[in-house]
Amino acid sequence: MEIKTYIVDDKKETLRLDKVLTLFDSTYSRVYYSNLIKNGDVLVNKNRVSPSYKVKLNDVIEVNLEEKESNLDLKPFELKLDVVYEDDDILVINKPKGLVVHPGDGHHDDTLVNALIYNQKELSTVNGLKRVGIVHRIDKDTSGLLLICKNDFVHNEIAKQLKDHSMHREYIALVDGNIGCNEGKIVGKIGRDPNNRLKMAINNQTGKEAITHFVVKKRFKKYTLIECKLETGRTHQIRVHMSSIGHPIVGDKLYGGSTHIYDNGQLLHAYKLTFYHPILKKEISLTCDIPEYFKEVLDKLE
Repeated sequence: MEIKTYIVDDKKETLRLDKVLTLFDSTYSRVYYSNLIKNGDVLVNKNRVSPSYKVKLNDVIEVNLEEKESNLDLKPFELKLDVVYEDDDILVINKPKGLVVHPGDGHHDDTLVNALIYNQKELSTVNGLKRVGIVHRIDKDTSGLLLICKNDFVHNEIAKQLKDHSMHREYIALVDGNIGCNEGKIVGKIGRDPNNRLKMAINNQTGKEAITHFVVKKRFKKYTLIECKLETGRTHQIRVHMSSIGHPIVGDKLYGGSTHIYDNGQLLHAYKLTFYHPILKKEISLTCDIPEYFKEVLDKLE
């Protein structure tokens, strides 16, 4: 266990707690400290507070880095990665359905992070050692392209692209019902569902801005194949937005998707990823085809 103690001086008062911690020790990112605060590993005057807490003069901040040390015990997970692109700084994989991205509740040793460790990849540590390399995520039962960073400089540069929406992510999904229009834009703030902690929901009062664009690719009798482009990247965004307009993703039991033709997770695939490479100084655009089980469903509908 390692506990670091800091006392707020007049140059730091009124700043956010997560920001202040990066000023005391820049070894870790603001996001990493924010996660520690949420986990209760940071106390201010012996009390738990939020990452947005505005520090006051002479506040005593205690940071427990025990979690960081225990992260070194992450077990390698033997899994062959489906590598779509790799260089000295960036790795892009085609994540299979069913693979959790990083350790958390119920999944500690069988995640993508554990597989990255098994494959002996050099990885960024900006988001802590339980999320080495991870700059963005896709859901467990969503397949497709995921970018992984090999060093902290590239991680921070890619994170900026995510924040300013210059990194583009496009998805293919099969949804319930026949969408009447050929294209659309869904705007609805997304936050945690107050009635079910496993779900997200439209919450225009306290949620975060979320925008999804979609284009109809093909219509079937009871289903529609669509292409979605994210303008923002909220948790479960496409799943929540499509459900909110009455067209949930097929197989997505959590958000009301039908299971008649597929009942093993949502038919949602991240098929295209476009980003600016901060080292090579050029735009890179990658694609990967939908998985076989998705193709088989479409073939049946034909």
